[in-house]
Amino acid sequence: MKAWLLAATIVAAALGGAEAQTLAAVKQRGTLNCGVSQGFAGFSAPDSRGEYRGLDADYCRALAAAVLGDATKVRFSPLTAQARFTALQTGEIDVLYRNSTQTFLRDASLGLNQGPVNFYDGQGFAVRRDAGVDKVQQLDGASICVAQGTTHELNLSDVFRARGIKFSPVVFERVDTMYDAFFAGRCDAMTQDASALAGALTVARDPAAYRVLEEAISKEPLGPFTRNGDDQWANIVMWLHMGLLEAEEAGVTQANAEARAKEPNATVQRLTGASGEFGSRLGLDNGWMLAALKAVGNYGEIFERNVGQGSPLKLKRGLNGLWTQGGLMYAIPFR
Repeated sequence: MKAWLLAATIVAAALGGAEAQTLAAVKQRGTLNCGVSQGFAGFSAPDSRGEYRGLDADYCRALAAAVLGDATKVRFSPLTAQARFTALQTGEIDVLYRNSTQTFLRDASLGLNQGPVNFYDGQGFAVRRDAGVDKVQQLDGASICVAQGTTHELNLSDVFRARGIKFSPVVFERVDTMYDAFFAGRCDAMTQDASALAGALTVARDPAAYRVLEEAISKEPLGPFTRNGDDQWANIVMWLHMGLLEAEEAGVTQANAEARAKEPNATVQRLTGASGEFGSRLGLDNGWMLAALKAVGNYGEIFERNVGQGSPLKLKRGLNGLWTQGGLMYAIPFR
């Protein structure tokens, strides 16, 4: 048997077996169950109409468009930090897009698969401007609000102990109650991913009264999680992200994606499904990435709209810029 035919046979067998269980369930249900946060401005938070908006929410919509052909076929499940991984393990959700840091222990002990990093962040601290705090070391003796069941809780203890900084943790199960407590003055500082802190300050009663310290105490590579043992679904989640990046690199946008698919550019044709079999190999329609791009745009558009200069957060691309612009975002080629 020729090598290409043998490979195709193996792929077909895999798609028909246990590895296709999540995709089959989503298609049969007709809805993607997507785990998100209970309210991180810029990432996943309900708007005035109750519709979830943000970078993570857009990834949920992009995945629904790719798999079901309809970006509205998403059921958003707001989850606490403590409940998020259990919800995925038990099948309550199909994928987790919830500001979740990728770590060794989470990869090796949860029975979950860490997807591609879609946002590079670091743990920071929010303080009142009138507190006169400019550096982390000045938080010695402070009370600090932190969410339970997060990497922030562990980082806070590890880093402050190593630096000889004394503090009093004020721990909360829910981030919304943590925000309320901080703004009510129950703690001197609040710690979380710097991007999440920036989002939290936008909804404060007096945003100008607070600031996020420039110093970060950790690396926080954020990305989606899927269940182990379902390689096909994990590959769909991974290549969705790569496709959004590849589109930005190639200048394919939400507005021009359909028109660009007709151009003789080989990369764009493969990306949009105009040539090749880059959808069927994942058990999807060949136009899956085109559907995702028409729904939410490329990675740069998602970033700009939700957390970038076109948003209330006004974050710079920084590490989340393309590799050609000094960032870490680098698409594995569609070929």
